[in-house]
Amino acid sequence: LAGQEGFASDAEFGEQQKAIELYVKQINDSGGINGRKINPIITSFDPASESDMRALCKTWTEGSPAAFAVLDGLGDWTGDNQLCITQEGHTPFIGQWTTVTNWTNQGSPYLWWTGPGQAVILQAVVDWGLSADLVGGVQKVGVIAGDRASDQLALNDYLLPDLRRAGVTPVVKIIASDPSDTATTDTQAPLVVQQFRSVGISSVIPLIPFNVFYPVLQAETAQQYFPRLLLSDYESSIETALGLLPAPYAKALDGQEGVTTETLGGIDDPRPESQGGYDTAVRGCWTTWHKAYPQVPPGNLNDFLEEQGPIVGWCQAINLFAAAARAAGSDLNRRTFVTAMSKVKNVPGTWSPVLSYGPDKRYGPTEYQVVKLHINSPPSSLCKTGIGPLPATCWVSVHPWEPLPTG
Repeated sequence: LAGQEGFASDAEFGEQQKAIELYVKQINDSGGINGRKINPIITSFDPASESDMRALCKTWTEGSPAAFAVLDGLGDWTGDNQLCITQEGHTPFIGQWTTVTNWTNQGSPYLWWTGPGQAVILQAVVDWGLSADLVGGVQKVGVIAGDRASDQLALNDYLLPDLRRAGVTPVVKIIASDPSDTATTDTQAPLVVQQFRSVGISSVIPLIPFNVFYPVLQAETAQQYFPRLLLSDYESSIETALGLLPAPYAKALDGQEGVTTETLGGIDDPRPESQGGYDTAVRGCWTTWHKAYPQVPPGNLNDFLEEQGPIVGWCQAINLFAAAARAAGSDLNRRTFVTAMSKVKNVPGTWSPVLSYGPDKRYGPTEYQVVKLHINSPPSSLCKTGIGPLPATCWVSVHPWEPLPTG
């Protein structure tokens, strides 16, 4: 669905295997993991097929030989499938997709995220909403939550308690969210939007995956009802919203704001960070990539990697795995690996600025910012770029980086 809208099928998508092989080769050529080589088994799968993912999980965790660890650089391996690998299979897993802290507790000590724990993200959403007068006071707040177990945990164990502490009682609507329930979701979305509109909801917090977010936006557009959306890294609503601009949901999304731990304001520019280009980790990924694939001279418009793209996503996951594996020492096994992961601190990230972990902190990001969606027409200085023409849409930082809540 995202590909049909034109923002998830770019040229980099087909280069994931090249990226994995390249960054693994870089590690192996520089001495490997204390002299041992990484052997990458690259497998494609259908993230909409639960049976396909579970079968692969069993192959990886119970096969002969079984995989030492499983890496997901983009966040496609989601939900109970993460627990299949970690809770059932006792196999380390590093991936981008995240939900509430209960998930890492169940998958402990094998489940590690390069994305943020959603408990702290939702707390940051409420804190920001209060400070921006988007929740509380005269504002009527609606919450639309999926019927998945993870969405219900996020709603009942985190968001609702956070809102209660803020003195806010929201209107809550539950919607079918499994991709196999498309017909039900498409029927429920217009009714939810109509109900929010009828009671005068001014701010909406979405706890839904993209396959639900999309029909909700369709319903808002059809009914010409555009509440403030408190977007966030929960199911990447702030990130995917950018991909739906400038068309087809300009009225629903232009100017909306959200909380993110990602470097969404980053510039796809291979110049050093001091000159307005890549930050440290992304520049390192770009340097390796350009050396292997020098199709164009440095500085050319086409000579860049997306800061939130798949190549740097895999670069981040592979380098994080290598950092923990090296720290585990010569006696490398799954137990020493997860112990080392719990001690990884201040590793430069790509999708997020810095990754740090602990025995009870199994998500990497440490800080967040508030950004606004902006359609850059006519072109304005709000959308900054180091090379080439100004983008059609961009993120605008409206609140600087600050530490994530700690509970």
